[in-house]
Amino acid sequence: MTPPIHTNRIIIVGAGLGALYAALKLTPRPVLMISPETLGEGASSAWAQGGVAAAMGKGDTAALHAEDTVKAGAGTVDARVARQVTEEARAHIAALTRLGTPFDRDEDGGYVLSREAAHSFARVVRVHGDQAGREIMEALIAEVEQTPSVQVMEGALATRLEVRDGNVRGIWIQSSSKDASRPVLISGLAYLLAGGGSGGLFALTTNPPRIRGQVIGFAARAGAMMADTEFVQFHPTALDVGKDPAPLATEALRGAGATLINKDGKRFMLDVHPDAELAPRDIVARAIFAQTQAGMRPMLDTRDAIGTKIIEEYPAVAKYCEDAGIDPVTEPIPVAAAAHYHMGGIDTAADGRASLGNLWVCGEASSTGLHGANRLASNGLLEALVYARSCAESIVGSLSVEPAKAADAISVKFKTGGTAPKPELVAKLRKTMTDNVGVVRNAAGLKKALLDIAALEATDKDCDPFLNMTATATLIAAAALLRKESRGGHFRDDFPDAKPDMAHRSHMTLEQAMKVRTKILRKHNDHSV
Repeated sequence: MTPPIHTNRIIIVGAGLGALYAALKLTPRPVLMISPETLGEGASSAWAQGGVAAAMGKGDTAALHAEDTVKAGAGTVDARVARQVTEEARAHIAALTRLGTPFDRDEDGGYVLSREAAHSFARVVRVHGDQAGREIMEALIAEVEQTPSVQVMEGALATRLEVRDGNVRGIWIQSSSKDASRPVLISGLAYLLAGGGSGGLFALTTNPPRIRGQVIGFAARAGAMMADTEFVQFHPTALDVGKDPAPLATEALRGAGATLINKDGKRFMLDVHPDAELAPRDIVARAIFAQTQAGMRPMLDTRDAIGTKIIEEYPAVAKYCEDAGIDPVTEPIPVAAAAHYHMGGIDTAADGRASLGNLWVCGEASSTGLHGANRLASNGLLEALVYARSCAESIVGSLSVEPAKAADAISVKFKTGGTAPKPELVAKLRKTMTDNVGVVRNAAGLKKALLDIAALEATDKDCDPFLNMTATATLIAAAALLRKESRGGHFRDDFPDAKPDMAHRSHMTLEQAMKVRTKILRKHNDHSV
């Protein structure tokens, strides 16, 4: 076995917006960022089209932003967290501007603000229409590359936490190549997980290929408390063009007046919700799913409201359409509901701490209480910024001694002999999640999913990256089975109504989720005999 590597750096898992922002906030303390991809690639942050939500318009306030957040979250948002996050929003927009993010401006120099679903004001700050995630990432990457205290280790995949006496003492990594490698243990001063969500666990998703619940999974396997894992948000308007991942048509298009129609040309959202296309995401997603199931081919129609402006104002969407042979100026765009954002994840305190000692979390891998059962549009990047700062400050405050201002660079030579997930097993896992734990759920499907996950797990018991995926999948399905109601992004057709006594967050360890799974497995085996 390769001997452990010790460093006086703070270790950050991930290379998205939260990871980059936290690394800069930790300056000049030495940081090691572990990234499976080349910096800037493979992170959900870079794919974010809408922007950052912030109350910056006339008449708008942080309190109103918090109110919208609580309302969209369907009764399970932590109101204190909502206030904290929305009050910080303007300061982070200013900080990103100073770092060089080219936010869209009007003729007077003010920020151009878009309105998205369930917002009472136009408050989404954007870049080149639908380029916010990529442009913010590029600004942060440029700054990180000029920061000598930050080392980025590319091509490395975090797979497991080393825990002793309830405290994280190290992190196991291996090569992120398809051939994998033998694992290597790295121990540092403190550990921040900022490695994304779990959308890629579903066959139809808008997430980058590597985002499949691995970070949530290895924290769960180490014993960390999880929260709200049943709440997965399905984006209503992924382009239904046969691509994996599915390209995304930003919600800002609907904010600009685009409508949803079916193959008969009927604008179906008018019969579903008073806000029509700007209803909360879960409602729009279910309506689109229903149209798909009925064979009515739902489509996003930008022709009248946006017309030729889509080419310049929403270049990413225009390019996706072009690649698929669609002219959005003259044709409606086929869409489907796709797994997009995980409201649940690693239970995270106000300062970013997880339940395990010496461990912090920010970004989509966390569950802070901000999003509740249904994330308010464009609050995801905002949450990552706020908690990246909180984590950085908490980490610094927790260290018994101030780290040195410099540290030797870490060099790892991976050796052959590791295990990588088998593509056919991953494909089966993703299919069972979409088929049974998707937009519409019920007890029979959720139990089937747990049985399928157990069977898949049994075929590959030694591959940590795959076990991390199945751990997160088990947590999602088990929590969904226990929540016998419908709320926000969690909809059960066998319990279609919300129950007032369940208007609260859920908490679960992997051990508890496994007990739910084992009970179902035993019943299934008893009936099979």
